[in-house]
Amino acid sequence: MAPAPILVRSARCAWQWQWRQLMGGLAPADAAGNYRRPEGVFTSPPPPPPDAAEPGAHVLIVGRSCPWAHRAWLVWSLRQLGGSISLQVAEPDPEAGRWRFRQPFLGCDSLQELYRLCGAPAGVRATVPVLVSPRRGEVLVGESARLIELLNRWPSPVDCDLDPPAQQPLSQAWRQRLQHAVNDGVYRCGFARNQQAYDRAEAALFATLTEAEQQLGDNEATSPWLSGTQPSLADVQLFPTLIRLELVYAPLFGVSRLPLNQLPALWRWRSRFHALPGVADTCWPDAWRQDYFGALFPLHPSGIVPAGPPLATLVGDPPAPGAP
Repeated sequence: MAPAPILVRSARCAWQWQWRQLMGGLAPADAAGNYRRPEGVFTSPPPPPPDAAEPGAHVLIVGRSCPWAHRAWLVWSLRQLGGSISLQVAEPDPEAGRWRFRQPFLGCDSLQELYRLCGAPAGVRATVPVLVSPRRGEVLVGESARLIELLNRWPSPVDCDLDPPAQQPLSQAWRQRLQHAVNDGVYRCGFARNQQAYDRAEAALFATLTEAEQQLGDNEATSPWLSGTQPSLADVQLFPTLIRLELVYAPLFGVSRLPLNQLPALWRWRSRFHALPGVADTCWPDAWRQDYFGALFPLHPSGIVPAGPPLATLVGDPPAPGAP
């Protein structure tokens, strides 16, 4: 027997109320229902310190599923900084809503404890990525946009400048546009509190991707990257979002209006970037799907991790026109 209409209405109202309470803790929003990423701490990076080139003097803490940490991991990998900066992978703890360490790090079991140890105010959300100096017991920087800039200035054993002077104006313009419309944009879609907030975010997301598609398509033969002939921080900033698009964001955040196979220049750009040395080692599709679908309870209460396409099918040649 079907439940009585009054029970359905009551359950619906109760679930929507509870959903809003849960979302308030997961993803703060403004009065219009737009998701607003909380301000962080440790946002002002110093110049590279005197001991920057010393082996093991610094540790980069990342999480496999976090796209913001993925940016830093990419710069660390592309510039081959492993000789001077060790990599520490934190694990998500969905039950506690925090990042934890498999083994204590500086005596801390969680990233929240490390933040407190390094002087962060009580109650501040602890996020990855974080660059730490264990010998000084301090965080150098914990804001991803500033962190990738610092890592690009870090002493490197290879000639790899991800902010080429000739490309800086266009790279910076793309970075500012991508941050709001694409990197935050997929979250603004998924964490929107109402239809209007979602519509605004979704329109901005695909307008920006379409603009990137047009620029890449028009200049691909001579300028295969977002800001010119060399990969830049703009490309680093876009890749973690686009490599997760079909695997996570389209099914979970509702951003499937225009599949990437309908943006062939962007598809080829994604494949080119994935083929750069060291990039594939930063990609963990199983962890991405497990952490997003398994941890974001307000968006996916069942915790069931759905099947998805193998990563290899997303970084090869784009499907032929008309192919399923």
